[in-house]
Amino acid sequence: MFEKILIANRGEIALRVIRACREMGIKSVAVHSTADADAMHVRMADESVCIGPPSGTQSYLSIPAIIAACEVTGAQAIHPGYGFLSENANFVQVVEDHGITFIGPTAEHIRVMGDKITAKDTMIKLGVPCVPGSDGGVPDLAAAKKLGEEMGYPVIIKATAGGGGRGMKVAKTAADMEEAFMTARAEGKAAFGNDEVYIEKYLTTPRHIEIQVFGDGKGNAVHLGERDCSLQRRHQKVFEEAPGPSITAEERAKIGKVCADAVAKINYIGAGTIEFLYENGEFYFIEMNTRLQVEHPVTEAIFGVDLVREQIRVAAGQPMSFGQNDLEINGHSIEVRINAEKLPNFAPCPGKITAYHAPGGLGVRMDSALYDGYSIPPYYDSLIGKLIVHGRGRAEALARLDRALGELIVDGIDTTLPLFSALLQEDDIHTGNYNIHWLEKWLEENMS
Repeated sequence: MFEKILIANRGEIALRVIRACREMGIKSVAVHSTADADAMHVRMADESVCIGPPSGTQSYLSIPAIIAACEVTGAQAIHPGYGFLSENANFVQVVEDHGITFIGPTAEHIRVMGDKITAKDTMIKLGVPCVPGSDGGVPDLAAAKKLGEEMGYPVIIKATAGGGGRGMKVAKTAADMEEAFMTARAEGKAAFGNDEVYIEKYLTTPRHIEIQVFGDGKGNAVHLGERDCSLQRRHQKVFEEAPGPSITAEERAKIGKVCADAVAKINYIGAGTIEFLYENGEFYFIEMNTRLQVEHPVTEAIFGVDLVREQIRVAAGQPMSFGQNDLEINGHSIEVRINAEKLPNFAPCPGKITAYHAPGGLGVRMDSALYDGYSIPPYYDSLIGKLIVHGRGRAEALARLDRALGELIVDGIDTTLPLFSALLQEDDIHTGNYNIHWLEKWLEENMS
């Protein structure tokens, strides 16, 4: 087992990894920019190293700085968290070339799944159901228009290197195709340095369902059920739950086995998530995230497992501590993402926290790096906390979420907390009657 692990991240996910390390008796190393010198993950780690100025490109995204921090502290492994360099295949290769263990999948698996076209082709070969669409990249507007007519509108144009909702545009009719196609290409070029796009049939009322998988890199893999992440704003998840309120036990077992078998065949190591659009009882693959997800706590809650601990174990060459038959769902869990943003426009709202009180009690977990007097820097993502609740059933989990939201205090800045209190007044939330378009429409009607 490792003696010391460096966490190449910040905020709540860095704290999450530090806690797992401490329980396992492993020393932790925090890295930080000058803007994060007083951050909670720096205070909680056994050691810390400043790796650059506030800009993420000069600190948390600086591969030489992170490698140097490993060498200075003697860290034997790196946990990337999520975001930043977590899905950067070049980073993984550099880490391995320096004799350091990357706690996650191989560079090749990250590279394959990072390109949407290659990922889709790979999944088709592995027997995973996919959305009907173009056979590879679409070279020009004429080809895009021809495909649109063949598949039937609406269609969605996606940047092959895209993510986070960038480089994705919907053409509802043939008249929309030119603007959607050119915009998706331009966004892909600007955000990812790659203007290649592909086209898929646009499903009108799907849910966003993702399957948590875990492999040991030796041909063994399991699935840990699904999460429903359908409540989204601009393709960004806001509210996640497990298990999905629309998925039957039979559907879960079937698609779960397909996903576990697929990652086992490629000797995938560590945590991964295979994401689908789900409509009329059918699953359609959209992408695979080769890292720990923001919403992993809801899966941990219903299965009683520590996914970070498991990541560390298999990276160190140890076997998985559970098999498929050991995994049984217990109850229901919900997570809401709390951002430092001002409603109704969701404008970033960094600033000083004048009062902070986390909720508690049975079945409540608050993952956050906030504390009284902390100043949220303006340089990074606006996510400041995740409130996770667990109950014996969905109704109990929703009631517990309502109670916990009432206890949570974050003063000094604007946050998205009022959004969740408002959502809990909606019948559709309590019945689970929503899809990936529901929240956007609700926001237009209630917060425009």
